[in-house]
Amino acid sequence: RSSDLFQHICISRLAPVFNPRLPDMLSRADLLRGRFGRHHRPQIRPPGAIDETGFLASCTRCEDCRNACPQQVIVAGNGGYPTLDTRQAGCTFCGACQRACTTAALGIAPEARLAWRPVFANSCLALNRVVCRSCSDSCDTAAISFALQTGGRSQPVLDGPSCTGCGHCVSACPVQALSMQSPSPDEESPA
Repeated sequence: RSSDLFQHICISRLAPVFNPRLPDMLSRADLLRGRFGRHHRPQIRPPGAIDETGFLASCTRCEDCRNACPQQVIVAGNGGYPTLDTRQAGCTFCGACQRACTTAALGIAPEARLAWRPVFANSCLALNRVVCRSCSDSCDTAAISFALQTGGRSQPVLDGPSCTGCGHCVSACPVQALSMQSPSPDEESPA
């Protein structure tokens, strides 16, 4: 019967909404917009954030960390939880957000480093034979360099261990060809 099929589809699609222990939980906005089964991109949490499950359980979405950030890179992400948006500026790891957090969601980070790394899109000017070094010029740790290729192209090269994941390169790019990407699980723990 079609009503049984409809009920089965509704239950299988909406089960994550009603069971908060399931990792594929839908947000209310996704439910209302009919975006079932769509996975959100992982969010870049502020420095010192504990593991994602603990962070979501501890964070009250009070916006104290957001208000304390002098660079204003902390914004309300999915569900109103704080996330870093490095399109306008990068994180300086000043620790203001960590000091402002009254819950255990943001601890004091042992080092100034995020696990995220920049990814270069095909629209990168250097990849299109235009001289541009904005990303490497903005990188305090010199984690981005350029390897000259045949035909006048320069290939951006990221030195992963030197990269802090601050996102200054993202905000410096004049064509927004950089984005931050979560590392694969085997790369996640810094050496």
